[in-house]
Amino acid sequence: MNDPAWDTVGRLAGRLDQASELPSETRILLQILKITEEAGEVAEAVIGATGQNPRKGYSHTWDDVQNELCDVIVTAMVALTRLTPDAREVFAANLDRIAARPFTPPAAATG
Repeated sequence: MNDPAWDTVGRLAGRLDQASELPSETRILLQILKITEEAGEVAEAVIGATGQNPRKGYSHTWDDVQNELCDVIVTAMVALTRLTPDAREVFAANLDRIAARPFTPPAAATG
């Protein structure tokens, strides 16, 4: 399957692996932890875009939030690639599973 995004992610994962002398298991664990770090940067950007930090005010834009979200997505894709050689198929199957979930909007509040 030729997919430019996954091809790029594969190259990124390869570059990271070549640059590290850590054991493979350690590299995978640290990559998974990196997702949490990136998610924290999304939270920081949202707080900055909404001006909710009284010390910093409006320190970020919604473009910053978009960029940070992309960092989370790419970091997770790299983690999945480092975890399994079947990352593309695993992701596609899970995306289909998630998309097939029924959606039931919550009942309207009464009162």
